[in-house]
Amino acid sequence: MPVNLKGRNFITLKDFTPDEIRYMLDLSMDLKNKKRAGIKGNLLDGKNIVLLFEKTSTRTRCAFEVAGFDEGANVTFLTNSQMGKKESIEDTAKVLGRYYDGIEFRGFKQETVDCLAKYAGVSVWNGLTDLYHPTQILADFLTVKEHVNKSLNKVKFVYVGDARNNMGNSLMIGAAKMGMEFVALAPKELWPSKELVDEMNEVAKETGAVIKLSENVDDVKGADVIYTDVWVSMGEEDQFEQRIKLLTPYQVNMDMIKRTENDDVIFLHCLPSFHDQNTVVGKEIYEKFGLKEMEVTDEVFRSKYSKVFDEAENRMHTIKAVMVATIGNL
Repeated sequence: MPVNLKGRNFITLKDFTPDEIRYMLDLSMDLKNKKRAGIKGNLLDGKNIVLLFEKTSTRTRCAFEVAGFDEGANVTFLTNSQMGKKESIEDTAKVLGRYYDGIEFRGFKQETVDCLAKYAGVSVWNGLTDLYHPTQILADFLTVKEHVNKSLNKVKFVYVGDARNNMGNSLMIGAAKMGMEFVALAPKELWPSKELVDEMNEVAKETGAVIKLSENVDDVKGADVIYTDVWVSMGEEDQFEQRIKLLTPYQVNMDMIKRTENDDVIFLHCLPSFHDQNTVVGKEIYEKFGLKEMEVTDEVFRSKYSKVFDEAENRMHTIKAVMVATIGNL
């Protein structure tokens, strides 16, 4: 059966089959090739898109806007709505659904994007919540396809750091769906929930994936991908001291890269990254804790192994594919 995602929401990769995820990755690559060839798109002509942001962003906003413009859409960026203040999320969803063909939400509570999806009557896309970040995972997997000479179901993918944040959750879901060997390398205090792990192990029975939780850094051996994220997520800034103590042994440094025993291993990070002191936060952390680098060293970040800027570019191509697949003129 051909894949048809018209009218679908994009809330979590739990909702999609492996074939549907592969379809979105293939569509992403096709749209990327057309953009690089200078072929102007028209697959979103006549479409109106609104971007609802509670959390600030660089890549998510820019990727959605440029992706929409590339294919002929009109895009509204909205941060000052009355949603949840003077107007309920349900009522806001019903109003915006009358104006727009698609709604993106980036914020805190998963319940917010779920409510928008329930009542909008148009496709709703999750640009990030505290639980999930599915558009990032598509960009990550497209980058893996471009730089790892293996099919996704042969890839060993190691996520290092806070494994119970939205990135840890979403990468485990994506890896389970695509049949990968997935290792969450973190202190037990920061492992993903047992409920989610059990759920993904059920998925793995169908796809051949392997899900492993580990505190042993030696489990990076054989990794094709080493992935990390910031140690403290947005809204948790009061937890820097605790996280530094927990996660310093899990910093991605050149010793960890060498422990993979794979000279073709790639390093990925969803960004932004605290790999130096060239940020306000980076300077504050150095002054307070004497730490020059956090989740990844500058040496690794700038090394041949690092594909983080290819990955960042792929946010745009994969987001474009999500919008085209769900509301586009295909």
